[in-house]
Amino acid sequence: MTDRPEVAVVVHAGGRMPPGLDALADEADLRLAGTSAELTAVMPTAEVLAVYDFATTLVRECWPLAERVGWIHAASAGVDAVLFPETVAADVVVTNARGVFDDAIAEYVLGLVLLFAKDLHTTVHLQQRRTWRHRESEMVAGSRMLVVGAGSIGRAIARLARRAGIDVEGIARRERQGDADFGHVRPSSELRDRLADADVVVIAAPLTDETRRMFGREELAAMRPGARLVNVGRGAIVDHEALVEALRSGRLGGAALDVFDTEPLPPDDPLWELPNVVVSPHMSGDFVGWEETLGTQFVENLRRWQRGQQLLNVIDKQQRRSPAGRAP
Repeated sequence: MTDRPEVAVVVHAGGRMPPGLDALADEADLRLAGTSAELTAVMPTAEVLAVYDFATTLVRECWPLAERVGWIHAASAGVDAVLFPETVAADVVVTNARGVFDDAIAEYVLGLVLLFAKDLHTTVHLQQRRTWRHRESEMVAGSRMLVVGAGSIGRAIARLARRAGIDVEGIARRERQGDADFGHVRPSSELRDRLADADVVVIAAPLTDETRRMFGREELAAMRPGARLVNVGRGAIVDHEALVEALRSGRLGGAALDVFDTEPLPPDDPLWELPNVVVSPHMSGDFVGWEETLGTQFVENLRRWQRGQQLLNVIDKQQRRSPAGRAP
């Protein structure tokens, strides 16, 4: 490790150096790599990769050129873009932006729950038509929420929902009773059984082999009639066609979707026109100032790297998650 490590910052093609990294001007050699040619040029000498494009394929394409990379940081909660068989097998540490987006996503989810319960989308529509139509709305206090995914984002969702009076239960790989945030975390093997009791099901799990297409026709059919689905995890966790069918049939009361199999969502996708669906462009965690916060987090971790200290948010590469927020 050199005194000034070379850092390849992978961003969207044509992008700019992310805010906050200028603090490293005298501490690291930063190289912007937004295209295949740029990353190809810098990969043989880079010691650290900071990947700001959560959907990029550049890291995998150029990985055979990685001769010195010892640490990859994903400036996102998901690590899909940087975890593939070659990096899992390699002697390379992977970290993510755990903690940056948790509270923002939790607020976003609660906002969507309130939107459906208070029929706010209909209110806005009627206002645009200058139509006065009195209606009754639902109470969220006393309703039941099932959060699929008990990581830091799922826990933030659970804490905020409980403060709103919602009865929350979690689903994770392993059962945990007496959990501080969920009360009870059920094992994923009980997913279908628990779906029937929930008024709102929130997906906040990472995309893994176990969670891919976790919600198919049978799982959607197991949900309580009229229940709502909120997905802030990954689009591929839900069978897209099965979801459209469940919404069109009226069995599901609604869906709020921030993530999709294909992003941007194609303009001819039926989800755009379904009246009981809220489509948002993968923005649930993007609060004002999020880029600066990501920069501050990476700067702190790079300084730890230079001092030979434990890194924050080290990912268990086999489980694709951060077990305790820092290296063991």
